[in-house]
Amino acid sequence: MDGTVLVADDDRTIRTVLTQALTRAGCKVHATSSLVTLMRWVEEGKGDLVISDVIMPDGNGLEQLPKISHARPGLPVIVISAQNTIMTAIQAAEADAYDYLPKPFDLPDLMKRAARALEVKRRAPAPKTGIEGRGGDLPLVGRTPAMQALYRLVARVMNTSLTVLITGESGTGKSLIAKAIHDFSDRRTLPFIVVSAADLQGVEGPSSVLARAKGGSILLDEVGDLNDDSQARIVRMLDTLGDNAPRIMSTSQTDLMGRMENGQFREDLFYRLGGVTIAVPSLRERVDDIPLLAEHFLARAERDGFSLRRFSSAALDLVRAYSWPGNVRQLENAIRRLVVTSAEEEISKTEVESVLGNQPAMEPLRGGGDGEKLMASVAKHLRRYFDLHGGVLPPPGLYNRILREVETPLIEIALDATGGNQAKCADLLGINRNTLRKKITDLDIRVTRRRKLM
Repeated sequence: MDGTVLVADDDRTIRTVLTQALTRAGCKVHATSSLVTLMRWVEEGKGDLVISDVIMPDGNGLEQLPKISHARPGLPVIVISAQNTIMTAIQAAEADAYDYLPKPFDLPDLMKRAARALEVKRRAPAPKTGIEGRGGDLPLVGRTPAMQALYRLVARVMNTSLTVLITGESGTGKSLIAKAIHDFSDRRTLPFIVVSAADLQGVEGPSSVLARAKGGSILLDEVGDLNDDSQARIVRMLDTLGDNAPRIMSTSQTDLMGRMENGQFREDLFYRLGGVTIAVPSLRERVDDIPLLAEHFLARAERDGFSLRRFSSAALDLVRAYSWPGNVRQLENAIRRLVVTSAEEEISKTEVESVLGNQPAMEPLRGGGDGEKLMASVAKHLRRYFDLHGGVLPPPGLYNRILREVETPLIEIALDATGGNQAKCADLLGINRNTLRKKITDLDIRVTRRRKLM
């Protein structure tokens, strides 16, 4: 690696680590804790790359990016920040930063990005305006690698015309992602329209939707739930798009590819909607973000006029260990309830247990991060199954074989838990009693009546 790197960070340890690593890699390094000093170096023509923190004692690093671009067009800037929200990534992209990394960062990763920045001639920056102060309440908070990757992807696609499919479980914030893409794009002054099946009804339905959008953005919410008629109307609507067409985004908590393969979702619509797919992780996949989100929701409640609250250490551990099947939406609602019902400023473990014990569709509390989730276990089993075939595809009919392997133990355990009572078992599983009987016969499951588990 060759070149001169300007490092600006008020953390002495970070300055030392970066200086040593970059020097060993063959670079010259100038390090400072002052943005004023950094800007003086830039204006003097020093440096081939800038690595800068955001929050500094004498200013905001993001606000310096336009000045750096004006003084030194083409000088790449890598932004590093402990402000782990989508806003930081979007603002960095809007200000035309070369790259963005959250703190704590992976040093080898940063070194690779620095090497690329020194080698690649950066494109001339385009002026950006109009995002200051927007989106501060978006609960898209997280420092985990999954969320940081999501932030960077959102920043890259927001000013393209590609269709975007946003997938994820209920309550993960899919619609918020779509709104953020619109609000920080060059379409931000145009309408953002959320479309349901009812909006598409009638001869004039699709044309009315396009007229309302006026070249802005259209969000097809939970597109996987639309029936055949609504899907056909969307295809016809997309066929009429011309110049100044609105951007099309969609969300789905169902597996659209699986539905397409089963004939439940149109293939032509699937490929039209999936220009870019953004997968929003569940809270189970980013446990380390739960304390950040909890703090965010407590602060929001205080801004809304509620009393100041904080979690005790034991209470926060319990919040972090809970499985949150309803994801961010469930977490926010639970914290709002705790803010209102807590007797003291500090929310206790007992109060958290009381609220979580009444949550719908509750999964067991987890004692830590070592337990493997069912989805991960199944994925590991399936990868091993494919690997055992030595690069050759398994025999056809894999879908039904896998479902049978999952269904059989599920029904057997449910029958055991209900003492062999098929009516109670069907109710527990949420299926029709006749359906259960057919599955018992088809799967050759032995039913034994006994005292049910309490």
